[in-house]
Amino acid sequence: MIDVGALLHTVEAAAPIDAVEAVAAELGDMVDASAVTLLIADFSGRAVVRLTSAGQVEGARGHGVEQAETVPLPGTSYEQVLRTQQADVEAVGDGARMIVPVTDRGDAIGLLELVLPRYPSADEVIDISSAAHALAYVVIAARRHTDVFEWGQRSAPFELAAEIQRRLLPASYTCEAGQFTLAGWLEPASSVGGDTFDYTLDRDCLQVSITDAVGHQVEAALLATLLVGALRNGRRKGLDLAAQAQYANDSLAESSTIGQFVTGQLLRLELSTGVAQIVNAGHTLPLRLRNGKVEEIELAVEAPFGVLPGKDFQVQPFPLEPGDRIVFLTDGMLERNAAALDVAAALAASADLHPREVVHELGAAVLRATGGDLKDDATMVCLDWYGGPPRGRSTEFGADPDRASAPA
Repeated sequence: MIDVGALLHTVEAAAPIDAVEAVAAELGDMVDASAVTLLIADFSGRAVVRLTSAGQVEGARGHGVEQAETVPLPGTSYEQVLRTQQADVEAVGDGARMIVPVTDRGDAIGLLELVLPRYPSADEVIDISSAAHALAYVVIAARRHTDVFEWGQRSAPFELAAEIQRRLLPASYTCEAGQFTLAGWLEPASSVGGDTFDYTLDRDCLQVSITDAVGHQVEAALLATLLVGALRNGRRKGLDLAAQAQYANDSLAESSTIGQFVTGQLLRLELSTGVAQIVNAGHTLPLRLRNGKVEEIELAVEAPFGVLPGKDFQVQPFPLEPGDRIVFLTDGMLERNAAALDVAAALAASADLHPREVVHELGAAVLRATGGDLKDDATMVCLDWYGGPPRGRSTEFGADPDRASAPA
């Protein structure tokens, strides 16, 4: 039997940089594992990274004593576990290799891999999966105090503009709730284009934003910082959607130069009624998958943020029905050398995927269409609306098993 309390005590006794390895070692002792390792999701979305400080690892990146081994996902058991959110147990000689998801509210943080001297019983699989779920919270807490996890997740180093942009994104890219599932993703261009997405969930509503700052590199990232900061500040002041838009617009106009602007959409969804409203500031129209058909959602298009000081923005009704899948996107998905991608067809083909997988698939599709040479950031937010009254969600070790993607 795994003692989760003892694992948490181990966390508190260890330095943040050692917390994950300390928990892994303690867990290994509890289940007699000969090896226990954490593989954390890489920022590319197409790999996991095995972090360790136990000696030199061939082919790994080094940062002092820290080692980060990047493992591509396609065609591996790791990919299946991340996709299905189900443990994988493989017999190896007299023992077994076990891979379990490390997930919090649908956000796939990574994987826990164990080598066991026996094939685990069903109860042991449940216990180890529970410990892996607890490990998700250990990672979330530990990475507030150290850069090791951030460093490990970067298979390629960030430029300054990308570093700034990263700080503008939400801490978790996926959120499962009783009435909806949401996931966002950003495929950065070789020259960062200033895209962002954000969301927040409170007792009464879900708010979502997607934005695209004009220009590239640090200039665009700083412009995006100003707008996202204003949106968050207005939201946290308790302003309604129209006032948030006006506040962000005026803040941008006051602090930027002529010709600088940001397109964007702000969505507010009332959870008790299912009524949604949107502000559309010069942004690419969203797509809706309903009953197998993909359509563009027609919205009035207003001036981007920062163009007209003092402007009052129109709050438009946003048509939403239970069963709808909505994808908000930036023009990097549609313009320049990404024009070869049929986004609507790609979205239609994603009907059976979890939103977390939808945005990854769309990101991979735009990379294929551009030969990996994005001229502008490509950003997506996928919202699945289930409707009904506010309620809890069905959960199993940090993920909703009914919403996970089926095995490939």
